[in-house]
Amino acid sequence: MGVDRARRGPACGGRHLRRNALRALITGIAGFAGSHLADHLLTQPGVQVCGVSLPTDGTRNLEQVLERVTLRFADLCDYDRVLELLDAQRPDLIYHLAAQASVERAWANPAGTLVNNITVQLHLLQAVIALGLRPRILVIGSADEYGAVTPQDMPIDEDTPLRPLNPYAVSKVAQDYLGLQYHLSHQLHVVRVRPFNHIGPRQGPGFAVPDFCRQIAAIEAGQQEPVLRVGNLDARRDFSDVRDMVRGYALALRHGQPGQVYNIGSGRSHSIQEMLDRLLALGRVPIRVESDPALARPADIPEVVCDSTRFRQDTGWEPHYDLAQTLRDVLDDWRQRTATA
Repeated sequence: MGVDRARRGPACGGRHLRRNALRALITGIAGFAGSHLADHLLTQPGVQVCGVSLPTDGTRNLEQVLERVTLRFADLCDYDRVLELLDAQRPDLIYHLAAQASVERAWANPAGTLVNNITVQLHLLQAVIALGLRPRILVIGSADEYGAVTPQDMPIDEDTPLRPLNPYAVSKVAQDYLGLQYHLSHQLHVVRVRPFNHIGPRQGPGFAVPDFCRQIAAIEAGQQEPVLRVGNLDARRDFSDVRDMVRGYALALRHGQPGQVYNIGSGRSHSIQEMLDRLLALGRVPIRVESDPALARPADIPEVVCDSTRFRQDTGWEPHYDLAQTLRDVLDDWRQRTATA
């Protein structure tokens, strides 16, 4: 069975491809980070962007770039379709972002999360080998791999022990080391990254900042009583703007060392309370905050801070967006979503 194409921009592997253009394939292109990565890569000269997504993901996040990318719909758990997709596109760069990324869903269906995240990446790597391709491949891990960190571990560098606390984190450890194994055993050009918390426009619910913004926007629109329900506000996390993060992904494949693993994060922590206070200050109506025990996570780590020294030294990456701008953009995004819902 062929791989369905939803929309076609400049051909990626066809006769219309510009000579010497780099063909970049983004799995999970319609998602939060995937769509921002497409935006970024389209600003780079000589790069053609292809993407693959599940049909159920929709194209809302890609509205501004649909005419400039080649978008394919496929279930990457089907190896034959992965093989056909890669054979058609013959990418020079593969950014593997597709994954089941919800911790809550991972707890509800740990087997599904593990099977999906490991199988999809395994299929990509096996198809690359079967077709004799030599792309640069970015494997996206997660800061969740570090899990049960202690104050003595701060800031967290790449040598910090991995002590995952949930099935999603275990799946990302597996993806991380699967990438390393295929680099060592098959000499594939695999670069691994462990991104810390990143926020920005288009992020869905299930995370503190977009959940706050969704509620504020609904309250402002008169769709919810003026009460914002929250979980644990004491935890401190290392937040980056998603647009800085995906710029880091591009730099990782351009300058990162094959086989290496890199943390990407700001190097600063902010409490969830601070994030909430900043967002409430941007609100347009009075809002009361109430604690909801159902929203508290039982295994919350008090503080997480990233040490991205290795990544900065190898790639020159530095964040560009300040936190105030990011929070304004997330809230404005949710106001727009609420107005058009």
